[in-house]
Formats: sequence, structure tokens, C-alpha cells
Amino acid sequence: MAEVITVTEKELDKLLLGDKPVMILLTNGEGLRGEFSTAFKKAVEDHPTIVFARIDPTAYPSVAQRFEVSSKPVLIGWYCGDEILRRSRPWGSDVPLAVEQMQSAVKERQPAPAAQQPVKEPPVENKMIVESAPVKVTDATFEQEVLLHDKPVLVDFWAEWCGPCRMVAPTLDKLAKEFAGQIRIAKVNVDENPGLSQYFKVMSIPTIMLIKNRTIVFQQPGALPEAGFRDLINQLIKLEVPPPKAEPQPAANPPLA
Repeated sequence: MAEVITVTEKELDKLLLGDKPVMILLTNGEGLRGEFSTAFKKAVEDHPTIVFARIDPTAYPSVAQRFEVSSKPVLIGWYCGDEILRRSRPWGSDVPLAVEQMQSAVKERQPAPAAQQPVKEPPVENKMIVESAPVKVTDATFEQEVLLHDKPVLVDFWAEWCGPCRMVAPTLDKLAKEFAGQIRIAKVNVDENPGLSQYFKVMSIPTIMLIKNRTIVFQQPGALPEAGFRDLINQLIKLEVPPPKAEPQPAANPPLA
């Protein structure tokens, strides 16, 4: 029977340098949710192609510093030298979504089988990248990543300490994949980006905002169920919002009075 392996720092380094997907639980046991432990153990049995490891960051300070974690439980997905996902104080519902993300990452990076008669294809210019996960947005990048984006955007104002925000996160991860190429889901950490929360008068979190053609068409605080989010997104996609009119530019040489 597959089990979660408890590793040392050296053993962890060996796993991270390997070519297998690794799900790492960094915890000393404090604050670990019972429902998460049950879901994590079940995932170990159901997904033998993923290595499930556990390490105590309080026993290995260099590991805690490397992954920027404290005593709170953190779940990290790692594959081929890259961090694929991170969940702080994970819930049981985070586990199947994390597994799905890891499997997608593995599938994306696997080389395509060689064809018997390879045919050279002309280069494709301006290939569109389809996002399948929420995008982190900051005070500095909000205009470019949200207002000027060519797709409608759902913005989630959240914080690490916010319980309802954490309940919403797996749903938004799922919907970002489901509506990939149709909308963008952006996440704004209000603690790290006070300018945006102040500008948009975000008084409580989570606050959900919908933007299309540089126009805010919806803004409401509070968590929603998955069906509510899906309905909002479908309405946003169908909504016709004319682009804002360009402001007239002053004449180079205004006439004299």
C-alpha cells in the first residue's frame, strides 16, 4: 500500500531534483485539518505516479526559509524543477484539484511521440497562450493585466488569513480551467496591494469584481457557491459592453481668441 513518506532535507532535495511529480506537505502537525489528512492519504493510494512526501519545516529551518513557510501547514506541488502549485493551510477539497493540476503539468511537459515521417510545419506567428489558472495581479500590473486585457476578467480580492477566501480559491482554480480562453481570473492580495483595495473601496473580502472593455460591470463582497460563479461568468461572456470612447486630443495649435 502506498504511503506518505516522511523525508529529511537531503531526501527532499533528491526528490526535487528527480523527474517524478512530487506533492510536498510542509507541516509539524499543528493546524493540520482532519479532512485534509483524510483526503491526502486517499490521494496517495489513488495516484501512485505522484510521490507524496512530508517534512517538518520547524526541524529544518533552511527548508522553511527556502519555501518561505512558517509553522502553518503548506501543500506544494513540484515537478521538473518548478513549483506547480501552493496551498497554505489546505482543505480537503484542495487535494483533488492539486492532483489534477499536477497531472496536467506532467501531461504538458511530456514529449510528443516521434512521427514515422516527420513533416515540417511553417512557424505559427502570434500563437495565443490559453490560461488555465488564475493570474496574480499587483498594484503595478493591474492596468496591463486586467484593464487592457483582451478578454473579460473576474477579479478576486483576497488575503491569506481570510477563511472564506480560501474556500473560494479551489472553485476559481477549477473555473479558470473550465473557461480557459474565454475569460481571465485575476487574484489581488489586498495585504500586498493596498493601493488597489483603497482605489476600488474594497471594505471586506473576498470581493468579486467583473470587468469587460475597461468597464466594471459587477462588484460585490462575499463568497459565492460554484454555481453562482459559473452563472456570473456566463453572463459576463455574453454581456455586450461597448469599448470606452477615446477622449478628444487638444489641437496642436489652438486658434487664438
